[in-house]
Amino acid sequence: MPSRDGLDIGDAAPDQIVLHDQRGMPARLADFRGCHVVLYFYPADDTPGCTVEGKEFRDLHEQFAALDCAVIGVSVDSVESHARFAEKHALPFALLSDPEGELARSFGVLGDRRAQRATFVLDRDLRIRRRFDQVRPRGHAQQVLEFVRALLESHRMLGG
Repeated sequence: MPSRDGLDIGDAAPDQIVLHDQRGMPARLADFRGCHVVLYFYPADDTPGCTVEGKEFRDLHEQFAALDCAVIGVSVDSVESHARFAEKHALPFALLSDPEGELARSFGVLGDRRAQRATFVLDRDLRIRRRFDQVRPRGHAQQVLEFVRALLESHRMLGG
């Protein structure tokens, strides 16, 4: 199990770590500044739980996009593995390859050799607004969507 060290609510996400997405394109969290971000870490491509989770985020992708919220999946799997996984399941969002576990380690979710299943919701300034640990894949994407909606609604009510 990973330690609970790492980033938590209110902390700024590390925005300069460069990883590559399933197309081989470099990406860093700084590229997403200005929109909300759902950053979900998962153990491995094309395993049962990870497939359920990815497909549920896929199925809600348009709803996240309508809220100006990017969805990003991260695991230690290779760019090539991510490409196969994304194509097989028509995943429309970025899957970042974190082969050294640098991003997962900074968030405190790196296990022995894999990222543990955890999700972080980042605000437009890339500050962590919610951390979901010990995630159960089925229904998780809907839970995250409801949190993002509530976050945006509370922001509107406060005049932001």
